[in-house]
Amino acid sequence: MSACDACLRRTALLGLLGPWIEHGGGGVRRLPAALALPDDELVQGVCGDKRAAVDARLARFDATQARTRAAAAGMAVLCRHARAYPAELVQMPDSPAVLHTLGDASLLDRCGADGAVAVVGSRQASDYGLQMAHALGRDLAGAGVPVVSGMAYGVDSAAHEGALAARGPTIAVMPGGADYAYPRSKTALHARIGAAALLVAEMPPGMRPFRWSFPARNRIMAALARMTVVVEGTEGSGSLITAAFAQDLGRDVGAVPGQATSALAAGPNRLLAEGAVVVRSAADVLDALYGPGVRVPGSAAAVMLERLEPRLRLLLDRVEQGVGTVDELAREAPVGEVLAGLSELELLGFVTRGAGGDYARRA
Repeated sequence: MSACDACLRRTALLGLLGPWIEHGGGGVRRLPAALALPDDELVQGVCGDKRAAVDARLARFDATQARTRAAAAGMAVLCRHARAYPAELVQMPDSPAVLHTLGDASLLDRCGADGAVAVVGSRQASDYGLQMAHALGRDLAGAGVPVVSGMAYGVDSAAHEGALAARGPTIAVMPGGADYAYPRSKTALHARIGAAALLVAEMPPGMRPFRWSFPARNRIMAALARMTVVVEGTEGSGSLITAAFAQDLGRDVGAVPGQATSALAAGPNRLLAEGAVVVRSAADVLDALYGPGVRVPGSAAAVMLERLEPRLRLLLDRVEQGVGTVDELAREAPVGEVLAGLSELELLGFVTRGAGGDYARRA
């Protein structure tokens, strides 16, 4: 993987222009047009008569140092002139000049071959939304389909967690540098994705995200995926922005039906009314992408169930029988073992803990 000097310079320019783009990008829907401008036009468009400072800093840019910095952060760099650059991104008029990758970069090749799916939704997701996102991530990744998302709170993180639980492919597109965990509370998830899957970013190493970085990141997610699935989101939410980018690129859009009176269901329900694919499970996504009859192999959940240690399977059986309190479950095993086992089952997505502390089998 490699990146030419001109593309590395373009990426450095975006970093320098970050504060100006924040205020002069022209709004979310005009952001791709701004990012498609040549360097000089972009600088002039967002800086105007204050461009001298940017020009002076850009004149000191050193492509060799940029490559060294990326390597020191454990990243590979790939520019849009390289043969290995994803064909899905070439179609974008504002394709990222450089992709900085941390982890298994071969997953980018699988986006086209295996038909990646972006799973997006609200940061303040409901329990239903989190369960659906986790199940979609788990079963799609378990079927070998790369799951793309943005590692945000709520739906995004749940989709990544599901994919990791199935030991399947997942790609987190970061709003800042690929090495900059955002949100910071998701540092552990960021590390797990980097170790087992792939982190991707348009921006240089170490860069913190701006507000415009999030819709900019969303356009990459939509482009990498053959389908974008919105799990939950209010009207005007970032997940609907991602869906709009997908539609602009001619990609499929799916949505998970929600309660008509719920604000979190307003976005998906509107997409469904406009003709989006109804997504009740990973099977609906696979049907839409590959035709009826393609199913999650044995279901990833079933495969995981078969691999459960006997102690965890016995504990899960008890929960399925309606024994939900820790006190009841601890009648047949030490409470420490029960709590540890329930934590493992919760992490794997088999059980969920209610507000009262009782455990129940998860969908």
